[in-house]
Amino acid sequence: MELKWLLYVALLALGTLAIQAHDMDDDNDGDDVVDIEDDLDDGIEEVEESKPETSSPPPTPKVTYRAPVPTGEVYFVESFDKGTLDGWILSKAKKDDTDDEISKYDGKWEVQDMKDTKLPGDKGLDYKLHFIFRHKNPKTGKYEEKHAKRPDADLKTYFTDKKTHLYTLVLNPDNSFEILVDQTVVNSGNLLNDMSPPVNPPREIEDPNDQKPEDWDERPKIPDPDAVKPDDWDEDAPAKIPDENAVKPEGWLDDEPEYVADPDAEKPEDWDEDMDGEWEAPQVANPKCESAPGCGTWQRPMIDNPNYKGKWKPPMIDNVNYQGIWKPRKIPNPDFFEDLEPFKMTPFSAVGLELWSMTSDIFFDNFIICTERAVADDWANDGWGLKKAADGAAEPGVVGQMMAAAEERPWLWVVYILTVALPVFLVVLFCCSGKKQPSAAEYKKTDAPQPDVMSEEKEEEKDKGDKEEEEEEETNEEKLGRQT
Repeated sequence: MELKWLLYVALLALGTLAIQAHDMDDDNDGDDVVDIEDDLDDGIEEVEESKPETSSPPPTPKVTYRAPVPTGEVYFVESFDKGTLDGWILSKAKKDDTDDEISKYDGKWEVQDMKDTKLPGDKGLDYKLHFIFRHKNPKTGKYEEKHAKRPDADLKTYFTDKKTHLYTLVLNPDNSFEILVDQTVVNSGNLLNDMSPPVNPPREIEDPNDQKPEDWDERPKIPDPDAVKPDDWDEDAPAKIPDENAVKPEGWLDDEPEYVADPDAEKPEDWDEDMDGEWEAPQVANPKCESAPGCGTWQRPMIDNPNYKGKWKPPMIDNVNYQGIWKPRKIPNPDFFEDLEPFKMTPFSAVGLELWSMTSDIFFDNFIICTERAVADDWANDGWGLKKAADGAAEPGVVGQMMAAAEERPWLWVVYILTVALPVFLVVLFCCSGKKQPSAAEYKKTDAPQPDVMSEEKEEEKDKGDKEEEEEEETNEEKLGRQT
């Protein structure tokens, strides 16, 4: 048993050593890393001898790319398969309320093959997916931006996982909308109910010329005018009073100040009393007070005054003249209109990309605008769906990731083996460490009573003792009968 526990402690120590090596590898660079690897050479060599031969990761599956072809009527498609930006124009638009240096367009746009499927990702602190459309006021002719509510879904993964994603907006004739990422709905709503500001203004508005009457009472509670301050109410009583039962601690140094001039301080050589005034040493804690309960003039501690009541105020009662919170009256909204079909948006004849990002190498591909959702889904499957399948097949599994990590950090083999060996060892230890029972042959050799024999002997002794007690009781009864 002692040998098993020593082996368990040895394995645990080896596991701790491996974990410490991992922590030191992350915190040190250069020669320190070499020292850690030297300390683990013996263990690593043994592991490397026993580890299986790692197979090279499977090659990235080759995907035969074909430009997606619309399967129905479309208004606009762009796959950039022509290799040019024909039809695209670099915008020179400026915003009136933004500085030219901030709003200038200085990004570089070009068509190129995406050689690496691992995209840079966004390094922002907030991840937003907007749906904004411009609505024309039928009365004024002015346009106003309408913003969809912020989605409840967490969008961080889509911006940081460095993968290609599919963004879809679906508008329906019943004014409902859906925003999808990778064909999963992340936001939905209705153009009439879930836009800010609302598409349609309110029918009534508050009268800007209405004023609150001077006698309007908005107080739900008022002081009781019939209340009288009690005669024994003392408004001048302090909230705190000295504790009369307090006693000055023994050893209190009344004549010693809490702070004294620093005896080791020296006046600076460049001190000018005419300019700086008379020099005084800085104050430090009085060393004599360190061993005493206190120094200086002792004062009684302050306690709550049981007679303190504060300033008297009459109790509050319901206001019989309460009229509620005043609000201006409603009048018909002179700018009211009702557009029950905002999905019939203002026609547009261009598609634009507006980016304000600190991240370069952002790729766009395969735009489509159409009326049939099935056409858009077919376009997505022929383009993005193909890329997603290729990316998923090229990603290594969990075992592959662990093997790749061990190739970069060989000491991880020790951790892997200990992770598997320790649970197995503990199961064997606790299952096989029970007290071994001697066999029947050993009982015969030593003539020691077996457990069942011992139990039979104990039962016989018990029965014998019970009979003796019964005989003694009968004898005593006979004696009592003779005496009577």
